[in-house]
Amino acid sequence: MKNNLITFILFLIFSNTAIANITLPNVFSDNMVLQRNTEVKIWGWANPQEEVVISPGWNNEKYKIKANNQAMWEIVIPTPKEGGPYTINIKGYNEIVLKNILIGEVWLCSGQSNMEMSASWGIKNGDDEVKKAINSSIRFFKVPKLTATAPQNNLSGNWEECTPESMKNFSAVAYFFAQRLQEDLKNVPIGLISSNWGGTAAEIWIPEGVVTQDSVLSASAKKLKEQSYGPNQPGRAFNAMIYPLAGFKIAGAIWYQGESNVGSTSYNKTLSALIASWRTLWKNEFPFYFVQIAPYQYGEDNFSGVIIRDAQRRVLQEVPNTGMTVTTDISTIDDIHPKDKKTVGIRLANLALANTYKTNNTLVNGPLFKNMEIDKNQIKVMFDYANGLHFSGKKSTQFEIAGSDNVFYEAVAVIKNNTVMLTSDKVKRPVKARFSWRNTAQSDLFNEANLPASSFISE
Repeated sequence: MKNNLITFILFLIFSNTAIANITLPNVFSDNMVLQRNTEVKIWGWANPQEEVVISPGWNNEKYKIKANNQAMWEIVIPTPKEGGPYTINIKGYNEIVLKNILIGEVWLCSGQSNMEMSASWGIKNGDDEVKKAINSSIRFFKVPKLTATAPQNNLSGNWEECTPESMKNFSAVAYFFAQRLQEDLKNVPIGLISSNWGGTAAEIWIPEGVVTQDSVLSASAKKLKEQSYGPNQPGRAFNAMIYPLAGFKIAGAIWYQGESNVGSTSYNKTLSALIASWRTLWKNEFPFYFVQIAPYQYGEDNFSGVIIRDAQRRVLQEVPNTGMTVTTDISTIDDIHPKDKKTVGIRLANLALANTYKTNNTLVNGPLFKNMEIDKNQIKVMFDYANGLHFSGKKSTQFEIAGSDNVFYEAVAVIKNNTVMLTSDKVKRPVKARFSWRNTAQSDLFNEANLPASSFISE
């Protein structure tokens, strides 16, 4: 009789364990931020045909769904305007209650070390910024470094409120981006998902098939060298650090990467493929704002770094709903990790506030090469965002022109009506122009907002 009772108790224990199995991806946790004024997808796992009831705290509705034969379920529910904190009750055979949930704006923040870089690494005014970082309406989700050879359905991590301790070890660029957004958005909660890996090339953040099925991307990826500090195989970070987040509604993405692709002659195509693949994954043409890499001495090649900067500039022309922050004026050529991360975050946020949220009417872009006209021995260069065009000194030494022999000589540059006129005694019939065309060149051309012009080379 005693053995039968023990057997029955064990049966109850294991039976309850077997059915009490509603689980959620880790990106759904206490303290999270959900995108406002939209419909968000919530998903997870349960027994096949188990009914799951989701009850969000911002309305009196109950949303029901049954798990499919793959033990998966997903449901779309509406979100209100910004606010909170709320709870979300998710109930099946077991019950999960998510607490301290805010509704606001969610941004994915990704790239290599300059996006990963936190105050703990040593940033400009870092100690003071850490002390002030008390803001319960900014929330952080930090994705750990992971790789996988196939797309994954979950990753570890949890949402945290912004405190001095959590901010100190989170992406500084992302934090300052959120801080600036809140100035204009009137303290709307901001959720930041940081998925970064220092020293990684863009190819590891792109689906492997996208790379291998394109001859240009594949050839570029094959040139990547094995590194001790991170993977170099296409798709490995995408599978483990991006794919599991797909479906979690975001307002957009910010990106700071490119140093590990220096040497590539096709980075514009690589970055364009990355943006397209992420948008395809989310089924959303979300805004994508990125940072142009800073001037730095990349070995003996004078142009490998500036070629990447120019490729990034070209992406603006090739890919809709993108924006670029130029950093040549806030960096030093002997540090691949510029310490002024606050200005970077603010400039990225200004792009979002102007283009995504429409709350900022100020000039948020530096001068960008538009086109040029050749008139005998002179080239006339036109720029977008050229109001108040001026040199930082009395003259510029960074413009060059070339004839049909493709040999460039320094040009005399004169600004007239926010355009730049170029001539050189050594080039009688110019056909090409370039600006700030060195790895270490720091732009000497600015507009009325004191934002620097991007380097460029004409076609």
